[in-house]
Order: sequence, then C-alpha cells, then structure tokens
Amino acid sequence: MTQTTSFPLHDIATAPDTATAPRRAWRPGLLPWLAGPAWCCAAFVTWFWPDADDFPATDSLAIACAIIGIVLVPVALLPRFSAKAPWMIALALGLAAWEGVQAKLLLLPRPFFGTPQDLLDVFVTDWRKLGDSLLHSLGLLAVGYITGAVLGVVIGVGLGRSARFRYWVQPIIRLVGPLPPVALLPLAFVIIPSSWAASEALMTLASAFPVIVLTWSGISAVDPAYYDVARTMGARDRFLVLRVALPAAAPQIFVGLFMGLGMSFAMLVVAEMLGVKSGLGFYMQWAQGWAAYPNMYAALVVMSLMCTGLITILFRIRDRILGWQKDGLKW
Repeated sequence: MTQTTSFPLHDIATAPDTATAPRRAWRPGLLPWLAGPAWCCAAFVTWFWPDADDFPATDSLAIACAIIGIVLVPVALLPRFSAKAPWMIALALGLAAWEGVQAKLLLLPRPFFGTPQDLLDVFVTDWRKLGDSLLHSLGLLAVGYITGAVLGVVIGVGLGRSARFRYWVQPIIRLVGPLPPVALLPLAFVIIPSSWAASEALMTLASAFPVIVLTWSGISAVDPAYYDVARTMGARDRFLVLRVALPAAAPQIFVGLFMGLGMSFAMLVVAEMLGVKSGLGFYMQWAQGWAAYPNMYAALVVMSLMCTGLITILFRIRDRILGWQKDGLKW
C-alpha cells in the first residue's frame, strides 16, 4: 500500500509566486534629502576654500549654489523629485570636484581648462551674444530641417507607393544619400553663391536622407489587407496615402525624423564654423581664435541645451500624434 504525502492547501495559496510577483519599486529613502546639503557643500567649498588665482564671480557662484541647496530642501517633499535626486547630487559633487581641482589647486593647464567661475562669468557678461547666436542657429536649423523632413516624407511615400517613381529616384537616392553632407560643403559654396543658402541646402540633404529611407521602409511594410479593406469602401489613392499608409508607417517615420535631427545638428555646427558668419558654431570658432575657452565651453552648454530641448519637443509631438499607438511604442 503506497503512502502519499499531502500538503496543506493554505501553505500553497500563501506561497509567493516569484514568476508573477511584481518587482518592488526602488525606494530612494533619504536620497532626495541629500540633494540640498550636497549643493550647500559645493557652496561651502567655493566660498571658504581660497582660490589659487584671481577668478571672477566666485562669490556669485557660491551664492547660486547655496540658493539651489536651500530650494532643494522643500522640493524633496515632492514625489517626482525622487527620480531626479541622484542626478542633482551627482551634479553638486561634480561641481565641487571641478571647483577643487581647477579653481583651488590649478591641476589642469590654463587657459584650456577653465573654472566654474569662468563659465558663470561668461553667461553673466556675454549673454547677449550667446542669445543672438542661439537665435541664428535655431533659425538656420529650422529651415533646413523642416524642409528636409517634408521632402523626405514626400519622396519616401513616392518610393513606397509608385514603382515608376521608384525606378527613377531610387538610383539617385543610393548615389547621393550616403555621401556625408560635410564632404559636399566646398562644392556647395562654389555652386551656390550665398553661404546661408548653401548651408540650408546641405542641412536639407542631411535631414532628408534618413527620413526618406525610414518612410519608404514604413510605407512598404504596410499590410496590403489595409488597402484592400479601404478600397472595398470606395477609398481613393489620396485617402489610402493620408489615412492608411502614413498612419501605419508613422512610428518608422519618426525614427527617421530623430535621425535627421541629429544629422542636422552636426551639419549646422560645421556650416556655421566654415561658412555662415553667425550662430553658435561661429561663436565657438571666434572664441577659440581668441583663446577664450570659457566662452567656447559656454557655447557648448547652450548648444547641448538647444539640442536636448528640440529632441524633447520632437518626443512630445510623437507622443501626441501616436497616442493611439502608445501601448506599442517601446522607445
């Protein structure tokens, strides 16, 4: 006679299921409350540790760090701040380390490596030139990128929908598209008399190629059943493109738009350094020529903020347009 072992059902019911149990969210604990003291420590280092040289705006930098530290103390009560607290602490510690290494000990060669005071002094004294350069860069970038994006979508739709159009245009795209736009810069300045128009043309080319390729790929990947259903309901070609093909290919089109924006950034800086006599790239070249390296670093900071802001705006537009596909988006 075989003896069987029975297990209590309540033990099985209460046992944790490691496969399906949700992971516990990371709780930062006291980490948000350390952001304010970290910035106060940076202010302490800046104020009480004597400078190794006569640097400008040391007092202003210390006051600014102290104000940020005081503001972050009540901000730690906000739930959303928990995710940003590690970065705020890292920025404060990085600033304090930079201040100690360069402003207090002068361990890095000058003038190639400035101090936080030098950078702050540039923003305080030269903000008009930086703002004017930013506006010129935004204007130059907007025209070239928007033109390239529109042309890229139109050409990509034509390649994906028309065999005759694809027969004539595809060899040109394969021949010209992979060329780095920077390599065409001397030729563009010779053919096009205006440096501004030449830069716009090259930025249009830089942004258009990835949009063309990704739009073409997205249009070609649309399920033919979608077209068949629309045709049975009397849809014409215009409806098929605007209401069937483009919405279905929109995720890939936005990938091309992001890639085109990145290529436009690179082309913008090169064009401003070599041809256009305005913008952040021209400002950086001017600063480097006069060995004003803090001004160059300030232009890099403004350029980084500009690029990050534009990418964030494009993400917001994508989320707005593709709200109906939000569950399927993985990036």
